[in-house]
Amino acid sequence: MIDIQSHSIEELNTLAEDIREKILNTVSKNGGHLSSTMGATDLIVAMHKVFDVKKDPFIFDVSHQAYAHKLLTGRWDDFDTLRQFDGICGYTKPKESTYDYYVAGHSSTSISLAVGAAKAIALKGEDRIPVALIGDGSMSAGMVYEAMNELGDRKYPVVIILNDNEMSIAKPIGAISKLLSQTMAGSFYQKFKGKVEKVLEHMPESAHYMAKRFEESFKLITPGILFEEMGIEYIGPVDGHNIESLIETMEVAKALGKPVIIHAQTTKGKGYEIAEGTKEHWHGVSAFDLKTGIAPKKAGAKAATAIFSETLVDLADADEKVVGVTAAMPTGTGMSAVIEKYPERFWDVAIAEQHAVTSMGPLAKEGFKPFCTIYSTFLQRGFDQVIHDIALMDLGVAFALDRAGIVGEDGETHQGAFDISYLRGIPNMTLMAPYNETTMKLCMAFAKEYTHPCAFRYPRGAFLAEDKESPGFELGKSVLLQEGEEILFIGYGNGVGRAEATEKALISLRQAQGTVIKPVAELVEAKVGILDLRFVKPLDEEMLVDLSKNYKKWYVFSDSAKMGGVASAILECLSENKIEDVTLTSFEYDDAFITHGNTKLVEESLGILPEQLAKRIM
Repeated sequence: MIDIQSHSIEELNTLAEDIREKILNTVSKNGGHLSSTMGATDLIVAMHKVFDVKKDPFIFDVSHQAYAHKLLTGRWDDFDTLRQFDGICGYTKPKESTYDYYVAGHSSTSISLAVGAAKAIALKGEDRIPVALIGDGSMSAGMVYEAMNELGDRKYPVVIILNDNEMSIAKPIGAISKLLSQTMAGSFYQKFKGKVEKVLEHMPESAHYMAKRFEESFKLITPGILFEEMGIEYIGPVDGHNIESLIETMEVAKALGKPVIIHAQTTKGKGYEIAEGTKEHWHGVSAFDLKTGIAPKKAGAKAATAIFSETLVDLADADEKVVGVTAAMPTGTGMSAVIEKYPERFWDVAIAEQHAVTSMGPLAKEGFKPFCTIYSTFLQRGFDQVIHDIALMDLGVAFALDRAGIVGEDGETHQGAFDISYLRGIPNMTLMAPYNETTMKLCMAFAKEYTHPCAFRYPRGAFLAEDKESPGFELGKSVLLQEGEEILFIGYGNGVGRAEATEKALISLRQAQGTVIKPVAELVEAKVGILDLRFVKPLDEEMLVDLSKNYKKWYVFSDSAKMGGVASAILECLSENKIEDVTLTSFEYDDAFITHGNTKLVEESLGILPEQLAKRIM
């Protein structure tokens, strides 16, 4: 751990430069979050100088900007393993370090966590103070204001550092703003304000009223009025790259003994000119060349997100009733193309999944066809809205769930494992999944015409299966892709491609082993039947009952959690139809959170690579 308490300002500035260089070199090789974490480096150095990370809870919102914190807390030598399997996680993780106070990966939780920590500290009577670092983007979520509402009322000593790297909260008003910021950040102003408030307690009501009006007028030309009105002291805007000024400001905030928000303005990508500024591309990156900033082009099949994007544009071209929304991920979800073409019909509502879901309900009610496009892991944040505002009204909103399955390096907080489990129990909800480019287009065509709530899931990157002709989607109907004997592979979505690859691995394994002792030989030599399930709700019960007559060994392939998942739905069907002579094995994810790392290595650790599954089947 780097002890910076004795460092001079000059030494801290040098350390910040070294940290940025370390981050830049590592992310250019491994990929990861870049612009936000480069911009937050000076803030984090100042945090570590003013607060005691050994006892004060350091709480990072989302925590993708916390690389500097990791480097300052004993992970410098291991940082080269960032986001790699068994390496340093890209987000805060208490199992990795005791200096990571809380797990984070989704936005807008930090102030709630800080309030909770402050309550615990007060109950224990300890001398500690929570400090939360939150970005301006996270301020768009309602949970932030729920937390600030209580914090302003209860007055727990909490320091909130608002990292405004896009000036979306307030733009500086030239020299006047700078002067006011410096004044309000100074200890003189804070002491003076405290003394005036004590004097006013003994003055006539009219004097108190006039002083209060003057203070409110003063705040009107500063951006802090919102926070002050909620009962939280505001200091700023301050220069988020002036470490000396940041330290002075944080010392003042720490000494106040009440909730304070420090509004710091920073530049994304600070220290790497190519990435500096509000350039969305540099938020999260794959490996790239440091000199040019260009990532090597990867040859391969078209990504599922790209197929979704192209198809949505086509649907919007053909029908002006097609509309859509995303929550702060226009590029990641492929919505940017249709937003650019039809900005009056497609919206990015910022980090506000609950609002995104609910706002699409009235559009469906008014005769439009909304596509609500959100990562599988982020729709969890709008779960109640899916039930209360869409499904209960039985409205035709189509949920496009990107990043379903394992997402790789982002790890536990981002794996798209749970959407089937948490959506399947909702009345009026239909769940389906494509497995290649053709079925993606057919699935979306079905969703466009469907007048009830539905959700379809698709993976990060390319589908596993090759493209081929396929019949259109029909509600609750599956497609038998290949007939066989005894063994049935049931694939859902990307699981179809995994089933096909496993069949090939079975054939190769049999050929490699040559003559095998029966009955194993008979098992692997029998041709495998492959079913594209298509719908997990409603299930094609007629097809499943019919297949149970000839296929007695069923294997389920789906990139999703086992509990409440595809195999569970099929088992319910078998039970209801009193089918007892079918043996069913699920290759879905076990009941555990899935770690970060290269997708293939993660799948290998789970034992779900086609070669591993073939051995398990034998």
